[in-house]
Amino acid sequence: MTDKQPDFGARLKELEDITEWFESEDVELDAALAKFERGMELADGLKKDLQQIENRVEVIKQRYDAPSRVAEEAAGTAADADDEPSLF
Repeated sequence: MTDKQPDFGARLKELEDITEWFESEDVELDAALAKFERGMELADGLKKDLQQIENRVEVIKQRYDAPSRVAEEAAGTAADADDEPSLF
């Protein structure tokens, strides 16, 4: 991460701590608003990180699936060629 954010786990833990704070009985309105805003900021960043990870996983899967698809298509084409009647 180039913007020097804490790692994913640390940000997730901070969001969990904020959630627990809201579940406590001593919630002050101004502090609640600030924590709510921070929680939304954390949730948005985590969601974006997860989307980027999901996109990377798809790219990796496609990279490694591509050769097998080409081989399958080639095998299918060869099998189709064997099914065609011979002219001789």
